[in-house]
Amino acid sequence: MKAATHTHYGPPNGLQLKEVDTPEPADDEVMIEVLAATVNRTDCANIRAKPFFMRIVTGLLKPKKQIPGTEFAGIVEAVGKKISTLKTGDKVFGFNDEGSCTQAEYLTIKEEYVVTKPDNISWHQAAASSEGVHYAYNFINKVDLKKGQSVLVNGATGAIGSAAVQLLKYYEARVTAVCATENIELVKSLGAERVIDYTKSDFTEDLKKYDFVFDTVGKSSFFKCWHLMKPGAVYISSDLGFLAQNIYLPLITAVVKPLIGNKSTAFPVPSNIKRSLLLVKSLIEQGMFTAVLDKTFALEQIVEAYEYVETGCKTGNVVINVAQEDLSQNQPYHR
Repeated sequence: MKAATHTHYGPPNGLQLKEVDTPEPADDEVMIEVLAATVNRTDCANIRAKPFFMRIVTGLLKPKKQIPGTEFAGIVEAVGKKISTLKTGDKVFGFNDEGSCTQAEYLTIKEEYVVTKPDNISWHQAAASSEGVHYAYNFINKVDLKKGQSVLVNGATGAIGSAAVQLLKYYEARVTAVCATENIELVKSLGAERVIDYTKSDFTEDLKKYDFVFDTVGKSSFFKCWHLMKPGAVYISSDLGFLAQNIYLPLITAVVKPLIGNKSTAFPVPSNIKRSLLLVKSLIEQGMFTAVLDKTFALEQIVEAYEYVETGCKTGNVVINVAQEDLSQNQPYHR
């Protein structure tokens, strides 16, 4: 099978398209024919092993998994002996942030990282409906969000941010989204009540106060956003921050909350991928979630896809069309 591979850590130009052995599923795995995948920030961090401590999981000196990729959509080709919820021929999508080797024609994966694909979305949309939702949901479930509360979302057009806006709308929060001029109508369509155009003003100088501030691109800080927060408000970032401050600030702010207006931070350690997949599947079926898609690349263009994502200019998700036919529309796949 064809697969994108990387034998050492580094920039995207180290990726190569090769013919490799097709994987065989273990007893607790399914084998999937991959029709579409994505390239996201997690993938970019994985191929570079940045921050360095990621190597504890990905491999100290070189990648343990030489085929990158975390999200996918495809068809179950074979199932292991212990698989009970999936069968050959099922249309599925899924995600594993530790790496599931999705940028290839076939993969094997445990069934806990897979759900069946709703019929009302395309393969491209299915492939892009996991990672952003999982991280966005792990922002929301770290706080006690109530109907009608105000939330500022910085980076509202990224994969995480666009998912966060839609999930917050589902939970009936009042969302202020930060984005560029060209994406104002997009974020409004996703559920934002108010928009701050960062090309015209600094959102940290906003006069409105919020119950929660979600920095889904990790480009701000608790200290810069402190004055935006109501008493009892929580700040969460998707990034470690300067000197990894967002890891230890939750402990510090928990101790000194009475001295800083009862404001605090939380770190969104992601967990329970299956829960996130089941949630987004339900929302898709109800017509309450749509993955935002930017550019599509062929598997042969994998280097260009990574380089585009690393510009930081993408809107929503970047899709890899692995199949030989265009699957951008909601149409059957002819094997």
